[in-house]
Amino acid sequence: MNAMTDLPSKRRFAAADLRDASAMDVQWAALQEAGSAVATLAGLAFEKQDARVQRFPIMIRDAAGWRLDLAMQGVSDMIAMMEPGVKALLAVADRGQDPTAAAFSLWCEFREARSALMSLVPDSDCP
Repeated sequence: MNAMTDLPSKRRFAAADLRDASAMDVQWAALQEAGSAVATLAGLAFEKQDARVQRFPIMIRDAAGWRLDLAMQGVSDMIAMMEPGVKALLAVADRGQDPTAAAFSLWCEFREARSALMSLVPDSDCP
């Protein structure tokens, strides 16, 4: 038996929830806000968000199929990474310690994960 055949039954998220336009939009926007907060804690300059990042939920829904499935899993994974990461950084800062190095590491992970998700959008869908 191929290990990939039962992958859909093992998903940690409700696919129907992320297929809903407003749910995907809200989760993606929340991830971008969390990324901005982490960048601030890392001492990085404000990053102007490009149109592709803003339009990602629309473009990936239009792509559909396996790309949408991977994107849904990726968004779920990013949320699972960012929630405890941001909480830990805030706890460090609340204790008066410097979260800069840890925030920079989380920021790098965030950017790499976001870049991987953005690569799922076919080139023809990019403005």
